[in-house]
Amino acid sequence: MPSLADVVAALERRYPPDWAAGWDAVGLVCGDPGDPVQKVHFAVDPVAATAREAIDSGVQLLVTHHPLFLTGVHGVPATSGKGRLVHDLIRAGIGLYVAHTNADSAHPGVSDALAAALGLVELRPIAAQPSDPLDALTVFVPEQDTQRLVDAMSGAGAGAVGDYTR
Repeated sequence: MPSLADVVAALERRYPPDWAAGWDAVGLVCGDPGDPVQKVHFAVDPVAATAREAIDSGVQLLVTHHPLFLTGVHGVPATSGKGRLVHDLIRAGIGLYVAHTNADSAHPGVSDALAAALGLVELRPIAAQPSDPLDALTVFVPEQDTQRLVDAMSGAGAGAVGDYTR
């Protein structure tokens, strides 16, 4: 029987975490990577109702599209809604895994499934994602040196994002 680590590895091969937007929180939220996984429950949101479905179904892993936490967490007391959800899952021996914008970016991915369900055709990305990490720069240069700077920066690969160049 596969372990939680095995299932996470399979999910991350299909939806690599580095495909997620920088602000996103994807990956394993809770669960023991060594625990065996026989059944998985998939849901859109990690809320009390989907946690209850997972618990009642006897699964060992709940995979959700939307994250439980998007900002830093300093505690998960069972007195808070999100803390209660984490405690309930852990007590039931259920791991929680999130695949959000990394699953949106996959091809085929969540966006493709949604488009197919809506009957959309002629699909294309809303915004092209750069293949390499990019930085934005603001520079101040004497006016007479502007073209020389633009040429130098363009020669280094600046000014090309998606279909836009220089």
